[in-house]
Amino acid sequence: MRRSPPSVPPSSPNAEASASGWQTIRRMLPYLWPQGEAWVKRRVVMALLLLFAAKAVSIVTPYFYKLAVDSLSNETGNDPSALLALGAIGLTVAYGLARLGSVAFGELRDAVFVRVGQRALRKLALETFTHIHRLSMRYHITRKTGGLSRIIERGVKGVDFLLRFMLFSIGPLIVELSLVTIIFAVWFGWVYAAAVVATIAAYVAFTFKVTEWRVRIRKEMNDLDTDANQKAIDSLLNYETVKYFNAETREAQRYDRAMQGYESAAVKTGQTLAFLNVGQTFLITIGLVIVMALAANGVQKGQLTVGDFVMVNAYMIQIMMPLNFLGTVYREIRQALVDMGQMFGLLGQPAEVRDAPEAKPLQVTAGEIVFDDVRFSYEPEREILRGLSLRVGPGQKLALVGHSGSGKSTVGRLLFRFYDVSSGAIRIDGQDIREVTQSSLHAQIGVVPQDTVLFNDTIRYNIAYGRDNASDADVVAAAKAARIHDFILSLPDGYDTTVGERGLKLSGGEKQRVGIARTLLKNPPILILDEATSALDTQTERSIQDSLTEMGQGRSVIVIAHRLSTIADADQILVVEAGQVIEQGSHEALLAKGGRYAAMWAQQSAEDDDTETIAAQ
Repeated sequence: MRRSPPSVPPSSPNAEASASGWQTIRRMLPYLWPQGEAWVKRRVVMALLLLFAAKAVSIVTPYFYKLAVDSLSNETGNDPSALLALGAIGLTVAYGLARLGSVAFGELRDAVFVRVGQRALRKLALETFTHIHRLSMRYHITRKTGGLSRIIERGVKGVDFLLRFMLFSIGPLIVELSLVTIIFAVWFGWVYAAAVVATIAAYVAFTFKVTEWRVRIRKEMNDLDTDANQKAIDSLLNYETVKYFNAETREAQRYDRAMQGYESAAVKTGQTLAFLNVGQTFLITIGLVIVMALAANGVQKGQLTVGDFVMVNAYMIQIMMPLNFLGTVYREIRQALVDMGQMFGLLGQPAEVRDAPEAKPLQVTAGEIVFDDVRFSYEPEREILRGLSLRVGPGQKLALVGHSGSGKSTVGRLLFRFYDVSSGAIRIDGQDIREVTQSSLHAQIGVVPQDTVLFNDTIRYNIAYGRDNASDADVVAAAKAARIHDFILSLPDGYDTTVGERGLKLSGGEKQRVGIARTLLKNPPILILDEATSALDTQTERSIQDSLTEMGQGRSVIVIAHRLSTIADADQILVVEAGQVIEQGSHEALLAKGGRYAAMWAQQSAEDDDTETIAAQ
């Protein structure tokens, strides 16, 4: 019975989160208060207690300072504090201990919380990395690696910043400002409190207004930075192409144009920061002068002691110092929320291909593969497969041939379930591949692609990638089966030879043999050979073709081929054109038929004869 795949909107690599800052913060909270991890919650509570202890000590510190000054000036006034009995030296020591206690509690808070913060960063980074691997082939063939890496990098840094500054800077600052305002109102009168509140309000309003303006410039700067980074990585990944076309200067100019925009935005950022700092200093100075003038007037009238004057100054400096950083902190918090929003937007990208709720592991008993009236399109307006049907019997070799763009490689991608079919069904031993887990499906299929891409690691690592926990003996056996063991031993570092970025230190044939070896190590019952030799010279192709033939023994094999000479031994050959099978049969039967396949064979044979003649000359 046919069924349509679940409807999932195609993901866009350029999509950005539209979530508000508060939504982003709510997304982050589960990482700070995770279910089932009591130790994390204990550390968060302990850190908050230490935070309040630090602020409590910080609030009383100027009071010790006042008492010490009053004791030295013999102006205790009507202060009933029993602490006056300590004397000037004792109060000075108490003042010093209070300052030390404030710093010590703050550092203890950081020491307790650092494990919570780093665990949250690790979990978030892992979730993002894992999610990217879940996204569909459609996403990955259109993504920009450089821009994507910057989004993840800035998002994780944004979380780190938000954890440290929002929890332990903005929140405590609000608490401290509130307590100081209350102290001023109770101790000195509402006029002092009003002056403090007015100063803070003007300062915050100015800071937020200018910072919003700067955030827009900063966002533009980040976009330009992402663009420049993407161009740099794209150019480096295509190093050979740049060299082939003598385009080093062109690439440098292209990169410089991107950096020119970044430079302009960075200059604006620096200039607006200077404006912000001057404005903040002006407002703070005005507020400080007003409050200190009120206190000086109170001392002159005998309403306040010199110690009160000093305490007012100490409190004003104590609250103004963190306010100095409010613009920077607010800007960074806003930027962190933008960066986190982009990362959470990435996490919100839907996985186009997902396991069904009741998906079961694929059970391969014989290896029969059936495409039943399959239709598929990468884009709605262009259908690639138009009702394609085929069957690969257990242990059989089926070849797909046809011109470029006919849909041959799409068959392999659909079987591996990089995409889901638009209609129809694909079955392995009677099981619809949409109803089995992707992990079990991928475990049963081996793919040797046209362009084998290797990790920038050793040959041993790249072959062993075929099966987790493979032993050295397994790796060597796979290399021997792929006929590359002797070549590896001829290298100075043998199996520990590093292959370079994408395997560029190896030739095409050597890379292909490493790819065959790791697929042999995987030992799958189903094999897809996607034009695995079309990019190689004739001699190398024939040698590797022998390895591929041996590799296919006892397996169900789908060969996607351009050169017909490599698939003449196939049990069945299908000629595909415009997403439909127009001819099928054995090599001999198709030649006898005298149709499209026969014409393709004659053309390639003539080309091969011409090539051999030229080579002989």
